[in-house]
Order: sequence, then C-alpha cells, then structure tokens
Amino acid sequence: MLEEGHSDNKGLFYFIKTMSFSMKCFMWLHFVISMILILSKPTISSHIIRSLPGFPGNLPFKLETGYIGVGENEVVQLFYYFVESEGNPTEDPLLLWLSGGPGCSGLCGLFFEIGPLKFNMVKYNGSLPTFSLNQHSWTKVSSIIFIDAPVGSGFAYSRTMSGYKTTDKIHAQHCHSFMRKWLVYHPKFIGNQFYIGGDSYGGIPVPILTKYISDGNFGYMAGNPATDPNFDWNAKIPFVHRMALISDELYKSAKMTCRGEYVNVKKDNLACQNDLQAITECIRNINEEHVLEPNCPTDVFLFNYSTADQKAREEFQRMVLHAPLKILQFGCRNYENLLLHEWANNVHVQKALHVRLGHVAVWIRCNRSIIHTNDVPSVLSYHRYLRTKHIRALIYSGDHDMQMSYLGTLRWINSLNSTIVEEWKPWIVRDQIAGYVQEYSNYITFATVKAYVEKACWEGAGHTAPEYKRKECFEMFKRWISHKPLSFLDPKFPFSNEHNANLTSIKDNLGNELSLL
Repeated sequence: MLEEGHSDNKGLFYFIKTMSFSMKCFMWLHFVISMILILSKPTISSHIIRSLPGFPGNLPFKLETGYIGVGENEVVQLFYYFVESEGNPTEDPLLLWLSGGPGCSGLCGLFFEIGPLKFNMVKYNGSLPTFSLNQHSWTKVSSIIFIDAPVGSGFAYSRTMSGYKTTDKIHAQHCHSFMRKWLVYHPKFIGNQFYIGGDSYGGIPVPILTKYISDGNFGYMAGNPATDPNFDWNAKIPFVHRMALISDELYKSAKMTCRGEYVNVKKDNLACQNDLQAITECIRNINEEHVLEPNCPTDVFLFNYSTADQKAREEFQRMVLHAPLKILQFGCRNYENLLLHEWANNVHVQKALHVRLGHVAVWIRCNRSIIHTNDVPSVLSYHRYLRTKHIRALIYSGDHDMQMSYLGTLRWINSLNSTIVEEWKPWIVRDQIAGYVQEYSNYITFATVKAYVEKACWEGAGHTAPEYKRKECFEMFKRWISHKPLSFLDPKFPFSNEHNANLTSIKDNLGNELSLL
C-alpha cells in the first residue's frame, strides 16, 4: 500500500512538472483569486434563532439574526432579522423590507405588519409580553429580511460618533452594501426573484435603493408612501373633505383662498391661513393614521425619548400601569407599541436575538433622535427612471389614512404620465371587496385597501395598511408576486356573474345620479 501510494504521488508530481507554462499560470491565478475572495469576504455575525421568550416552544419557521458592517471601515453595524420562506425557499422570492420613520426598527414590520408573529393584546402588567403566529404572514410565500436601518434604528449602531450622521442617500447606499454582503453569505438566494418593499417614510429610500439595484430586480412596492411633499401634503385638505370632516363651505373657501396650495402658503395670504386654521380645529382630535379609529394618547404609548435612562423608563412603566382601563376598551392599536418596547428591552430577549449588549442603551421602536438629513425630499425622479427600466411597482394605500392619503398617491402616479390600461375596479378577497385597483402602463399597479365593518367593530385600512388588514394585504402581495391581477377571482370564493352584474348596474346608476348634480 505504501508503494502504491508513493507511486500515485510520483505520478502527481510528474504531471505538474510536465504541465505547460500557461497551465501553471492559470492554476496559480485561480489560487490567488480564490484567496482574495476568501480574505475579502465581508465580516458578518449571524445566528439561527430556534426559540424566543414570549413564544411557547420552538419557532415553526427559520429565523436568523445578525449584524453586517457597512460604510467606511464598516463602522456602521446594521442589525437584521431574516425569516426564510415557509413555502419553498429555493423558489420563492426574496424581499428586503424597509420600515418607515426614518428610525423605525425592522421589528415593526415583523410583528405589526407582514411578519410571522403578532403580540397577544392583553393589558400590560409588568411581565414579559407574549405573542402568537400571524396566519397571514408574507413569509408564507417569500423569504423576508427585516432590517434596522438607517443607523440608530433598533439595534443598529455605529462604532464612531460621526458614523451616526445619515441621509436618505446614505441610507439607501448602506442598504445596497448590506444586500451585497448578505448575499455573499447566502449564495443560495442569488437566483431568487428579488423585491424591495417598505411603507410610510420607507417610500423615500425604496425607489432610491431600487435604482441602485435595478439589474436583476423584479420589482418594488411602497405602502402609504412618503413620496413628494407637494403631492403628499396638498392632498390632505381634499381628503378630509371627502371623509366629511370639514364642511363643503369651508372646503370651497380654502380652495379659493389658497388656490390649491395648502403647504407653502404666503404669509400675506391671511384668508388662506384663516381657512387652514379652521380646518385644523375640525380635525385636531382625529386619528391621522386611521380617521375611523379613536384618537389615542400617543404620549403614553409611544416611548420615543431622545435620551432614555432607567429612571425615565421606570416612570414610563408607572404611567402605563396606572393608565385608565378605558384606554384598552377603546381598542387603541398603539398599545402594541408598549408591548414591543417592553419585550425588545428585556435582556433575555436581547440575548436570545444575539444582540450585542451595551451598544444600544434603550431600544426604541421609532427613534426620532437619529441624526438624519432629508436630502431627497422628492423621489418622483427615481420613479420616472424606474419606469424606463420597466421594473414592476405595487403602490398601495389604506383608504382611511390621513397622513399619506391615497389621493396624494394617485396624483403623483398620474404625474408620471403613465397611461391607465385597466380602469378602477374592485379586488376581492373571500367574496368581499378588499379595495380597488387601477393598472397603469409601465408596470405600475395602484391599490387601495378599504375599511368595512367586521365583527361589530371597524376594521379598515389606515397608516399603514398591513397593520389593519393583514389578510387582505397578504392576498394582495401573493397575487402581485405571482404576476396575477389583483382583480383575480379565487375559484374557492367565486364572485358570481350576478354579483358582477349588480356592481355594473350600481356603477351605471351612480354615474347617472352624479350627472344630475
């Protein structure tokens, strides 16, 4: 055996010795390139999470968390939560989700909107909040990366003070760098369809980042998106009029005195300012995120201290523990913010998530104190550019959101000069109208998610839509990534021809009535 082995080695050395010079150069070059790739591989710290405090037993899905360094010398450490698709991870799309704010943690999307977990809504009593599974998680049909970005959001931090300075463009650049490095360590997802999504202020970095990654990008989505202040804010007055929150007389007066410009009002236009002040008084106590829901006290439930120490946190807990029970009876959604705050600040939770302790003194759901400059006030030029690349876009709005109303979104979409290829029509979920959809040329889909009465309470879509209508938004997402029209009718719940005929009849009758006004 020794002689046979020796003979094999001799044969190998003889083969190398007799190789051509060019072949030796090729092998040496291959070796050098391989070593460069190994040595230049970005530093990443990741962990598989099998269980979490607050959830009974092991997680029934694959969760990974970790840090990836971005920026100069990787001083910025972005934290992420990756949930692998519960369907077919090798075939299902990969979605990068950007929360709003700016400064909101990726946990907002994971727990409140499209992720596989949701908190059990019980009154906080000082113990660790618990949660259960979201049956309408988008991870049923896609793998999703929830990211704490920009720096200062969630558990993301910088190793230097200067690293905390960020802008809209830097935010997008950091996310671009993050994705490139993440895929180096997750090469099996390189061939999957890739989408970028976000909502609220996420409407700013999403199209910027999509432009950076236009090659190989299958599409992007923006929900209740901030886009352009002239469209976003000028649509607020027409919206509150449509919602019957101001009178016809006041609306007509404001239209005349302000000439349709409700944002940059001239100081000497006192008539316009007086009308706007009257409108403000009418809507002062309206819930801007959802005009049908109670206007809950945000000071109690939104813990956004710019500097939060232990004493301040204890005072916050004391306030909530002694808060009137009637607040819960109102069904305030932002009570979830308190539950998430207490859960994410628990040291056992942070250890389970493999957070680097000590870098973030107090976890804050939406950190309003980040050093962020809005250097891209309007992203309309990015949307226009992406139209030339024929990249699919899903833009959707909760129809009762006053912060970023569907009217403003429709107006900026129309400003792109895209042709309507499918007129406004309802889209159906389980034999009920879930909203309305309009298709444009250049692959733009706009959809509303509507409000309706369910189980003797209002369950409509506000800011943002998936927080209110998880089932409907999941169905919307599933159809869109499957390249099915949102108006697709599920054969399990046929929307009968008779019902369609009734809708047509109602539309015709309504049109006749409006023509008489």
